[in-house]
Amino acid sequence: MADSTLIQESPEGGQPATPRADATWRGPSRFTGIVEPLMTGLLGLCGLVTVLTTVGIVLVLVFQSIEFFVESGVGVGDFLFGLELRPEASPPKFGILPLVWGTFVVAFGSSCVALPIGVMSAIYLSEYAPQRVRGFLKPTLELLAGVPSIVYGYFALLLVTPILKAVLEPLGFHVQQFNALSACIVVGIMIVPLVSSLSEDVLSAVPQGLREAAYGLGATKFEVSTRVVLPAGLSGVIASFILAVSRAVGETMAVVLAAGMLPQISLNPLISIETMTTYIIQVIGGEASYGSPKYLSLFAVGLTLFGITLVLNILSNLVLKRYREVYQ
Repeated sequence: MADSTLIQESPEGGQPATPRADATWRGPSRFTGIVEPLMTGLLGLCGLVTVLTTVGIVLVLVFQSIEFFVESGVGVGDFLFGLELRPEASPPKFGILPLVWGTFVVAFGSSCVALPIGVMSAIYLSEYAPQRVRGFLKPTLELLAGVPSIVYGYFALLLVTPILKAVLEPLGFHVQQFNALSACIVVGIMIVPLVSSLSEDVLSAVPQGLREAAYGLGATKFEVSTRVVLPAGLSGVIASFILAVSRAVGETMAVVLAAGMLPQISLNPLISIETMTTYIIQVIGGEASYGSPKYLSLFAVGLTLFGITLVLNILSNLVLKRYREVYQ
């Protein structure tokens, strides 16, 4: 009766089951009562740090931007929609519309490169590639995300632009050494892993029963991939698109080396442009004195860029919530 083990008899009167340890609950130990509150507080502190960091960044950008508008006398409308960016002029011109134009040109052009390649790569990895091939190709593709962006800039400057010159100039097109098309190509290659990896994870999560039902109706593998699996995971694929565009909007070093620093609005992708991130680099590395309107303008540009990326991330979350498929 005082045995420390409990014997569970077989329901059919056979041999008793293997003895098991005493299942009596002894309550939390003194050590657990000390560690648990400490870990709870540590985890909460880590979460609070991330929130406070974001709040601090926003406050710095907002206060410095307000100081810029006060010191320069430039209105918000003139700043956002002005066509001239000449801080050295008298009076200075701080219209950032050419910067916004250049930013969206690079984002749109890189998306045209990355989105088709990324989605087709994800479909191949999810539906066609054998397990061994997938295990090799996916990590290899994700290595592109680990390449420093300045390396992509040199890749554009020393390889992509010479190729564009060799192909287009015999056809009568003049290609500048720093041009938007080269920046779009290298930034597109840079964000391919983001699109392909996220999209492949989404497509692989589609229930196998949907595929088997489509095969049972006589669909081919291509039809299953494009008409069943892709629509089922469309919300995640679109979210990966938006996140990739956000990365392209915030790209800096590759664009600096590939597209140049000439703020202008043009539909010609073979000429130099300037993006918002490029302007920030130019101001930081220039001779603008601390506290001058030109120096403070980089905070206003940064706040605008922060707002654009924030809107894109919010849009991504809304797409996920609105079109997410829930499978039981």
